Amino acid sequence: MAEKLKVTLVKSPIGAIPKQRATVEALGLRKMHKTVELPDNDAVRGMIWHVRHLVKVEEV
Repeated sequence: MAEKLKVTLVKSPIGAIPKQRATVEALGLRKMHKTVELPDNDAVRGMIWHVRHLVKVEEV
């Protein structure tokens, strides 16, 4: 596994269910096409899995 993950919001969470919107916000993604670097651990991977249709993930 990589040490960090680069997560980019590529689809708007406006139409998503509230739990998914909260997950996107908790990942630190507030605006479209913004990128955050997060540690590669099970908690972050689980959050990404729940919103995988809204984000793009790259290993750093």
